[in-house]
Amino acid sequence: MIRQLSIYAENAKGNMKNITQTLADEGINMNTLITNDSAEFGIIRMLVSDPDRAEAAIRRAGFMCRVDWVLAVEVKDDAGSLNTLLQVLLDGNINIDYLYVTYSSLSKLPVAIMRTQDLFEVEEFLNAKGYQNVERIADNP
Repeated sequence: MIRQLSIYAENAKGNMKNITQTLADEGINMNTLITNDSAEFGIIRMLVSDPDRAEAAIRRAGFMCRVDWVLAVEVKDDAGSLNTLLQVLLDGNINIDYLYVTYSSLSKLPVAIMRTQDLFEVEEFLNAKGYQNVERIADNP
């Protein structure tokens, strides 16, 4: 598993820049960033070099945020590899709350980042099926 920063921000001009500037000022590297929006607010999910410092800095900048655990599972860099992972989860009767794919600069492989109801059980299930957990996406100090 890996720790992910989730930031709740109003859909307003300049907010993304304010967030990235805050992290840059703290010397925090963003390894992965994905946004989901609604009419008024968006959720920005990030994998960063220092989730605790990032959370504190983002809160000081006036944004709501939290740090959560998510599963990070390496998949092969082949056509259909994500589909295979999803079939394994379906066969295990496992529901996914959300999923996105990033790339590990360490292993040079795609990494499926996902949130499920019981992370520890799903982690054990996937380990038993031969999937490799990822503890770090990038080589950070």
